Parts: sequence; C-alpha cells; structure tokens
Amino acid sequence: MKRIAAALLMAGISAFPLGAQTVAPSISEDFKPSSLNQPGQQYPQVNSQGYARFRIVAPEATAVRVSLGLGGRGGTVLAKAPDGTWIGTSEGPLDEGFHYYHVTVDGGTFNDPGALNFYGSTRWESGIEIPAHDADFYALKDVPHGRVEQILFPSPSTGTPRRALVYTPPGYGDKPQTRYPVLYLQHGWGEDETAWSNQGHANLIMDNLVAEKKSLPFIIVMTYGMTNEIKPGSPGGLASFDIGPFQTVLLNELVPYVDRTYRTVADARHRAMAGLSMGGFETKLIAPKNLDTFAYIGLLSGGTVGMDDVGATPGFKDKVKLVFVSFGSRELEGNRPPAPGGAPRPDPRANAAAIKAAGINSAFYVSPNTAHEFLTWRRSLHEMAPLLFRD
Repeated sequence: MKRIAAALLMAGISAFPLGAQTVAPSISEDFKPSSLNQPGQQYPQVNSQGYARFRIVAPEATAVRVSLGLGGRGGTVLAKAPDGTWIGTSEGPLDEGFHYYHVTVDGGTFNDPGALNFYGSTRWESGIEIPAHDADFYALKDVPHGRVEQILFPSPSTGTPRRALVYTPPGYGDKPQTRYPVLYLQHGWGEDETAWSNQGHANLIMDNLVAEKKSLPFIIVMTYGMTNEIKPGSPGGLASFDIGPFQTVLLNELVPYVDRTYRTVADARHRAMAGLSMGGFETKLIAPKNLDTFAYIGLLSGGTVGMDDVGATPGFKDKVKLVFVSFGSRELEGNRPPAPGGAPRPDPRANAAAIKAAGINSAFYVSPNTAHEFLTWRRSLHEMAPLLFRD
C-alpha cells in the first residue's frame, strides 16, 4: 500500500498508509485463525482487539518480519522460538477490514504459507482480514445470489483476447425479458480485475443490497485497467500514464461486447463508471469526456470533481446524473501535502458541495476510521450503489 500511496500523491490524491491505531493497554489472548487462512492453517491469527499474530516456520533463518503492523515503520518483527518457528504480534491493533502483506526472510520476499493470496502491488500478496464491526453488509448470507463469471472478449487494439469478470444480479437468468443497467468498476494500481470480487466482496455487497431492496439490480463489469506498467517513482510518475490504450479497450471493445452479450440497456443513462484509487483516476480521465457513454461517475479515493471540471466539460450539468466521491476519514486528516508544483490541494468536500450547489447531483461519503484500504472502498460501493440508475 505504501507504493500505492506514493503513486496517488504524484497524481494529486492524498493517501495515508495503513498502520497501527492507538495501542491497547494489554493484548487479549483470544486469538483465532484469520478468515482468509488456507484450509487447516492456524496462522496468521487475529484477536478481538484487532491485533494480528504471525507464525513462520524457517528454522535456518536469521531474521524474519511481516510487512504489517508498525504504521509504516518496517512491519512486525518476529522472534525465533526454541522449535525453530518465528512468532510475533503486531505492535497495535490494525484497521478493520482487508490488508495485503508479505513476509521478509533474511532479505527475501515471500508470501505467508498460511494465508490465501490476492493480487495487489503488482504481485500475489498474502491477505488477512481484521473483523469489522459493520461487516454484515458484505457478509455471505442466505439471500438470492448473483453470479460472477469470466469473459474473454476480443481486443483488436491490443492484438489479444482480454479478460473481464462480470457480476449479474440475482434473478438475471430467470427473467429473459429484463434488461439491466451496467456499472464498469475499476480496480486500483497494482491490482487487476479480480480485486473487486475477491478483496472487495462487490458481489456480496450487491446481493445483500438487492435482497434488502435498497439498490436496483444491475450488472457490474470489472476488467484490467492496464495500469501496472507505471511504477511509482519512475520518471514522470502517474503523469506519464497514457489513458488512450485502455480507453480504446473500454469504449470500443468491452462496452460493445457487453451490450451484445448481456441484456443491457445500452445508453448513457443506464451506464456508470467508477473506480477505487487509480481506477478513480481512470474514471475521471474517461467518463467526463464520454458523457454519451457514461452518465454516472464514481471516484472512490480517486480524486475529486470541482467546478473547474464542470466548466471544462461541455454538457456536464445536463448529462451527468450523479457524481459520487468518497474517501476514508484518515485520507482527509491532518496537513495534506501540496499538489505537484506546490499548489494547494483541492478540498474534495468543498468541491462536492460546490457542484451540488450548482445543480448537479453530487454525493460525498467519508468512511469512518479508515485510510486508503478496502474497507473504505467496500463501504463506498455500499453507499454508492443505491444511488445509481435512479434518474
């Protein structure tokens, strides 16, 4: 996540790294295996306070640490036990929700053999889930479920078939005459098209919202944003990212394929584009310039939309049905660093209020007690989905 945060800072987006919160006075010994452990594995473990405990078998190693746990100060250092295993507990409780991490053994980077792997930071990383107090909205429940399926669509512009994951809502297969709106939902830098269903639980969030009749049912399309060739710290940073190739794939290849293959309502009023972090950056580059394709815009920790953007986009006020912007509360705290060039960083809350006052349907959401992390984005999707396709 530190690499993602660095990338966003170069793009003018504030991001605070994951870290330990206030240290509890004592550690409760009610540790249980993480819900994201591989079958039968007892470690890593999480307790009721949000501490994480790790155990790595490496009897010949001389130093082992885990990348999580010290608020950007190097991770959790493990100590060697007499049996040759290495054990350590995070210095403080971690943020609720999902976290990537890896293990460093004598300078080498490895995944935790006890944990499931998730694609992030341009590699398969270990994952751990710190139970959230509000996890019910993305829990697996006894409700009708939609489907997440893989599609391979032709891409003449790249010369190869490309992959997308498509969520169809509960009842899609039982209603052959019904057509559905579509949300094109993008992942963050370092991730791929699996992120929103694996790490984000987008399908479960939607199943639960539809079952509660809080959201209209709609299709979600998740594809790779072609972002990972840009490395934070490389010359030009995110400013060197060329949106053109992905825009061609999205607009000229994927959207037409989805409209041919699924029962969609193929017009802008029934299409949305949104994304987290770098996916929000992509959304802002593509959607406002293509308002005949997308009428709903969502930036989840991915920038802001202000009156300058509205003024620079012909037809914005008439064509855009919703601008949704969200952040984790800790992304907005403290002294935010200046934008590149030293200019004051725009205030996303003020921007949202300004465009709302100008007559544009604008929603601004802040996820409490989270930073640049998946619980922020799970909550953001949960807040955004009921607002889509209502006009």
